[in-house]
Amino acid sequence: MLGLCMALASNVFAQTKPIAIAIHGGAGTIDKSLFSEEQEAAYRAKLTEAVEAGFKVLEAGGESLDAITRAINILENSPFFNAGKGAVYTYDGAHELDASIMDGRDRQAGAIAGVKHIKNPIDLARVVMTDSVHVLLSGEGAEQFAKQQGFKFVDNHYFDTPHRFEALKKAKQKLDAKKVDSKSYKAAHNALPVQYKMGTVGAVALDKQGNLAAGTSTGGMTAKRFGRIGDSPVIGAGTFADNRSCAVSATGHGEYFIRYSVASDICARVAYQKLSIAQAGDEVIHNVLAPVGGTGGVIIVDRQGNISMPFNTKGMYRASKSSSQKTYVGIFKND
Repeated sequence: MLGLCMALASNVFAQTKPIAIAIHGGAGTIDKSLFSEEQEAAYRAKLTEAVEAGFKVLEAGGESLDAITRAINILENSPFFNAGKGAVYTYDGAHELDASIMDGRDRQAGAIAGVKHIKNPIDLARVVMTDSVHVLLSGEGAEQFAKQQGFKFVDNHYFDTPHRFEALKKAKQKLDAKKVDSKSYKAAHNALPVQYKMGTVGAVALDKQGNLAAGTSTGGMTAKRFGRIGDSPVIGAGTFADNRSCAVSATGHGEYFIRYSVASDICARVAYQKLSIAQAGDEVIHNVLAPVGGTGGVIIVDRQGNISMPFNTKGMYRASKSSSQKTYVGIFKND
């Protein structure tokens, strides 16, 4: 009888362990007036699909790494977001993709940058973590490793989409016009509106075993040149996870997120200052980044299953679900 009671108690405890997932599809100048009802509904439906797919993995007892990979794959396969299928164009009219993933159990991490033929970059980042001795692989080397691991390649044109090509043309027109005045690539690029410098997808999760994970995937910056790499594949900037604190995935103007080590800074404030994730996220996004011109946002989950999704832009595509919270989907600031 005692053994039966202990087994029942253990089962109840397992069932009450918190699980949580949050996802984002990028932050920026997301203006409600530019969306038709049908477009808004389509974005919300895709965010819902992704967050609920990830949550099902957690609900079934799956690992947080599997949950975030599943959610990010759905976003990568959608033309709506700047990752995978919807990746933006480089200045030369191609696509270069970056991604990273981190395991909160032991800080194992994997990342890839500048790949051109990998349909789901987050999958390759995960294999770098599990099957290589390195953390970050780039360009041709990353794709050579992918080939050894049996990845199927896609033509770079797979990532083409009409709306991203229009964005490239507009960005190049603005760059060319500014260069006439300034004669400086840096000055011209700094003058580009912020919407050309942002766009990412990501996910963070807590599983029933109490393990955190974070992942981020992106097509980078519209009209980027010279093999530019942003924060998304940089551990500590765009992605960070540690079971002792929290898991973070970032989206925004990557140069600022790199300079201020945004993802790891948030987790450090939770670990060392004993701040809540809401406090830590707000401090970094609104008090550290915003004053210096850093725009964007983050999604955060902690080991208790709490979720926070702060941003300092007009909007951020986001969704979350936990064992104590129904599915939430937001796009605009007031959602």
